[in-house]
Amino acid sequence: MGLELYLDLLSQPCRSIYIFARSNNIPFEFKHVELFKDSVLGKKPAAGSGAEQPRAGPSNSEGAGKVSLLKKVPALKDGDFTLAECTAILLYLSRKYNTPDHWYPSDIQQRARVDEYLSWHHANIRASAPKTMWIKVLIPLFTGQPLPSEKLQEVMEGLSTSLKQFEERFLQDKAFIIGSEISLADLVAIVELMQPVGVGCDVFEDRPRLREWRRRVEDAVGKELFFQAHEMILNIKELSNIQIDPQLKEQLAPVLMKMLK
Repeated sequence: MGLELYLDLLSQPCRSIYIFARSNNIPFEFKHVELFKDSVLGKKPAAGSGAEQPRAGPSNSEGAGKVSLLKKVPALKDGDFTLAECTAILLYLSRKYNTPDHWYPSDIQQRARVDEYLSWHHANIRASAPKTMWIKVLIPLFTGQPLPSEKLQEVMEGLSTSLKQFEERFLQDKAFIIGSEISLADLVAIVELMQPVGVGCDVFEDRPRLREWRRRVEDAVGKELFFQAHEMILNIKELSNIQIDPQLKEQLAPVLMKMLK
């Protein structure tokens, strides 16, 4: 029984795992989970196996629920062993497949720098960047009306503060967060920052240092792989054409609004 990865590439953590596994030639079976359609829209997932390439087709949401006790993606199944949470999965893959040292360095201080960023990330960039998608696409989709522009401005101001800290504290004048080579820290950071890009909030546009860092990350993992992984998020506005059941709108709109408070 081979390695199975349950992923929805609309999810930032899922994209980091997908890019890491593909760029390191880790063999896995791609189990495509459509969380938005299956969990939010309430569609029953069809039976069928995933494919290594991300594509439209049968969803594996039911399988992901069985693999992960937390009932969310990303989820990993390796024989009888199952694992949830992005960082845990990335570290498991790096250790099991003995990936190049630069991803999670053996040097204790460089490794600590990766750990430092991953710890900081959740309360800073990850606390703001995903909200741009909810404000510009998902909440209007469910409520039928746009949010006040002040709400997006508030989120972007918080994200701007985090990006300033990211550049000054973590990136500095280095090519990557820990030096001259890409690490898990860079990968986790870049997928998060592509979320606002997908909804028209280009955080790289007026930040040349950040823009050059993004270019180096793309080159390090391969541009074709990078944009393949981000194809769905870069076309996120297509979700606005989905017809949602009025009852689901009524149930979920208040929940979504609370996420931004």
